[in-house]
Amino acid sequence: MKTKNAFMLILTAFIWGTAFVAQSMGMDYLGPFTFNGVRSMIGGIALLPCIALLNKINGASGKRSGSKKDLITGGIACGLLLFAASSLQQVGIQYTTAGKAGFITAFYIVIVPVLGIFLRKKTGWKVWLAVLLALTGLYFLCMTGKFSVGKGDLLIFLCALVFSLHILVIDYFSPRADGVKMSCIQFFVCGLASLPFMMTMETPRLSAMLEGILPLLYAGVLSCGVAYTLQIVGQKNVNPAVASLILSLESCFSVLAGWLVLGERLSVRESIGCVLMFTAIILAQLPDKKKRTGEIKK
Repeated sequence: MKTKNAFMLILTAFIWGTAFVAQSMGMDYLGPFTFNGVRSMIGGIALLPCIALLNKINGASGKRSGSKKDLITGGIACGLLLFAASSLQQVGIQYTTAGKAGFITAFYIVIVPVLGIFLRKKTGWKVWLAVLLALTGLYFLCMTGKFSVGKGDLLIFLCALVFSLHILVIDYFSPRADGVKMSCIQFFVCGLASLPFMMTMETPRLSAMLEGILPLLYAGVLSCGVAYTLQIVGQKNVNPAVASLILSLESCFSVLAGWLVLGERLSVRESIGCVLMFTAIILAQLPDKKKRTGEIKK
């Protein structure tokens, strides 16, 4: 795995983790479908100047990335999966605690390699050990009370399943299409899919959007426009199981951001959880001895 890809995915997890504050603030002004829809549209619009600039650069150098069919198909598939996952998460979190929601959502670190088996994706023992370590870390990090399963927990688990499919779809299309353009299409599809639910289940008001403009811009430009694009570009030619492990650092960063920025107390239990998760990420990226020997022979 290239250092550049790992850095992009870690940065993605960092932005998602720190964006929890903005998402929480935004929900004070807007309903979940309105917030998700508007921030997705902002994310798509924010990428248009980047695409224009990249087209100019690639046009001058004669470079092209992937086919138009793969780009459109990948963008639509990612957008619909992103809409489904974020909607399930927003609705489910109303019926469960934030800690349980964070823990159950991160189950994609188990679901991705399991689904990968059916897609003939090889996952080594170190990655499975890293998954176990990361899950233990997430438990220490997110779970503080008694564990029981309710309506919200089931919705969040479905969200984790859809996020797993989202990661695998990106794994398939990222080497075949332009990552920035695919990300842009994904956001517009997600925003458009939110419209019917915004209009029928909520009452979107322009005044409320203006009041919550700062969290909307943060969640739209950074969490959507920047982070999801970094995910698509960073996941290119990376084992999806390892990518899902790195992305699960989002939970760590959200706790650390609360500690550093908001002055929230970091307990011994949460500290152990963070250490276990960071250990898992490092373990998953250690190269095999066989591979190192093979590379030397070459």
